[in-house]
Amino acid sequence: MGLAQTQNHQPITFPLMGCGTWAWGNRLLWGYDQSMDRQLQEVFNLCVANGVTLFDSGDSYGTGKLQGRSETLLGQFYRDYQGINQNNICLATKLAAYPWRLTRQSMISACQASAKRLGKKVDLVQMHWSTANYAPWQERALLGGLGDLYQQGQVKGVGLSNYGSKRLKQVYQIFSDRHIPILSLQVQYSLLSTYPVTELGLKEVCDELGIKLIAYSPLGLGLLTGKYDEKNALPKGVRGILFKRLLPGIRPLLQCLEAVAQHREKTMAQVALNWCICKGTIPIPGAKTLVQAQDNIGALGWRLDEGEIEELDRVAANLERKMVQNIFQTR
Repeated sequence: MGLAQTQNHQPITFPLMGCGTWAWGNRLLWGYDQSMDRQLQEVFNLCVANGVTLFDSGDSYGTGKLQGRSETLLGQFYRDYQGINQNNICLATKLAAYPWRLTRQSMISACQASAKRLGKKVDLVQMHWSTANYAPWQERALLGGLGDLYQQGQVKGVGLSNYGSKRLKQVYQIFSDRHIPILSLQVQYSLLSTYPVTELGLKEVCDELGIKLIAYSPLGLGLLTGKYDEKNALPKGVRGILFKRLLPGIRPLLQCLEAVAQHREKTMAQVALNWCICKGTIPIPGAKTLVQAQDNIGALGWRLDEGEIEELDRVAANLERKMVQNIFQTR
């Protein structure tokens, strides 16, 4: 584990892998139901006990009346957990750049609302996305609010999400002028979405600036688990439509993943996650069940060799189709 020390702040402990909680409260895309809460508590407990101590949420997570549900559940699970790695738990959340959030105070208020749902201070507060692509004038105040949260001691650290190399350097300078470190940057990164690293050079920039690179959607919304193909039932809704379009063009990658997994006596998901770790990123796969959480944890404690990584890289680079990029991702 690596420690990110912040001036006059407690350090945040970053594990090799975290857990994303987008599905916790999302009925529309992930079929969440409140009857799942007991199992989600068990998922949380299992993750923490195995060193997966970073939990990533967002104040926009949760559909309809359940908006904010992910944070509420995380706070509840955090309070109920007692055991190994308890002191290393990092509850991170992302504050959405909603059109009506226009001032520094709006971000401070948003973080305080998140803290209320969590029942504790937010450890790592992150800008959910940049407005540079469509409303650059809005972003300065929102970033200012993030910085205020840190300087007021309301959070342990500050991070960003969906920023590219060019914009990251600009924001780094803004924060550096206020003596505020940027601890982390999360982007969509997987064998199906190498764009942020291969084309934007983000890993090199993050290494240069001392920023941890977090990989969200490291399993390509589930495509890289090998669970889905054209012959079997696809997920309902938007995921099913996307999978139907992508599956024919990603067969070579799934076959390569399967071959490596069989050789290693691992699952395809474990190979895909281990690839992210070997690339120097912190993957944050989601988990709704103990089986999924256990599968994710199986990506730890070993490493792919250089030949395996090169082969996966080669196949991924030559795919006919890749995962759709986040529309808010900046350059």
